[in-house]
Amino acid sequence: MNFEYNEKTQSLLTQLRAFMQKEVYPIEQEYIHGVENGEDRWKTPALMHTLKQRARDAGLWNLFLPEEYKPYGAGLTNAEYAPLCEEMGRVLFSSEIFNCSAPDTGNMEVLAKYGNEAQKQQWLVPLLNGEIRSAFAMTEPAVASSDATNIETSITRDGDEYVINGRKWYTSGAMNENCKIMVVMGKTDFDAPRHEQQSQILVPMDTPGVTVVRPMSAMGYYDEPVGHAEVEFNNVRVPADNLLLGEGRGFEIAQGRLGPGRIHHCMRLIGCAQRALDLACERVEQRVAFGKPLSKQQSVRESIAKMHCEIEQARLLTLKAADKMDKYGNKVSRDLIAAIKIVAPSMACRVIDEAIQMHGAAGTSQDFVLSAMYAYARTIKLADGPDQVHMMQLGRNLIADKNA
Repeated sequence: MNFEYNEKTQSLLTQLRAFMQKEVYPIEQEYIHGVENGEDRWKTPALMHTLKQRARDAGLWNLFLPEEYKPYGAGLTNAEYAPLCEEMGRVLFSSEIFNCSAPDTGNMEVLAKYGNEAQKQQWLVPLLNGEIRSAFAMTEPAVASSDATNIETSITRDGDEYVINGRKWYTSGAMNENCKIMVVMGKTDFDAPRHEQQSQILVPMDTPGVTVVRPMSAMGYYDEPVGHAEVEFNNVRVPADNLLLGEGRGFEIAQGRLGPGRIHHCMRLIGCAQRALDLACERVEQRVAFGKPLSKQQSVRESIAKMHCEIEQARLLTLKAADKMDKYGNKVSRDLIAAIKIVAPSMACRVIDEAIQMHGAAGTSQDFVLSAMYAYARTIKLADGPDQVHMMQLGRNLIADKNA
């Protein structure tokens, strides 16, 4: 593994950092307060559309799609994209500017990898162009969704259509007014083998029977204007051609999207943690307590040092996972993918919590981004599989490998 970024990555990273300094950091607070206090909390502000066009003009667009999906994306490997994703993670909303935000990235990967040509033309192309947003509906309120085989939403064949019934929540992206399509995971055969019951299907938001019940908050944040919705499906009918890949292949699709998705979340969290550390280093030089700057206090210095070490450890582990995915594929890399999903969110929670502590009461306020970052980090300990599931599976795999 090469610890230096290659020339292509370094060039893009330099461009991206310059764009962030010029276009994003100066309007960060304006954007956040504008969304929270706007007349329509679920409408993407005009400022975002302006920034997206500037990013596209600069060639900083669809950076997440790998070489196999050219000309749709930039053709980067996971290892090449990882530091770019980290840089975007320093500002919670900035990934959207570059058309690299969840759940659209995962949905675009699914459509690019598993969609037929008609599905690609109808939904993938507008997503790649940033013209629409999308949602992913898997988690359900009535069952423990940490075990995805528990899901109860039914997808029943009826002639040339499928009929969908069920209730989802934390359907990321579904609150945004520009969300036009959902990828829905449900069961087409409740009697099939456990991992062959599930299928994924495309459901347009305006389909009769689709009801957005309410927005769901995560740690008190509603993530406007994207949001997470509770959605009811009541005899929702869509064409049979909307099914992705085939009946019983929902888990196969889910595994295909979750490997890269977990890398993206981990790198964004490393960006959040690095930003928190940078802010803490600035803050402790500015504040005086007990007759000297906080930066002169031994306990503060020790905390700063530990924060740095934890970030570096998580970064290197994540880059190692990305490198292995590029060389050997997601399946062979499953243990490292699980490891980073265990390590990165917990690391980010600890680092951001320490940064909040060093900021005092201000760290919890709307004047700083730290509390929102903490909410994001804590939520990702559950998203894409809770820590306990990854630890259980990683431990099982390590024991089995040792005794093979």
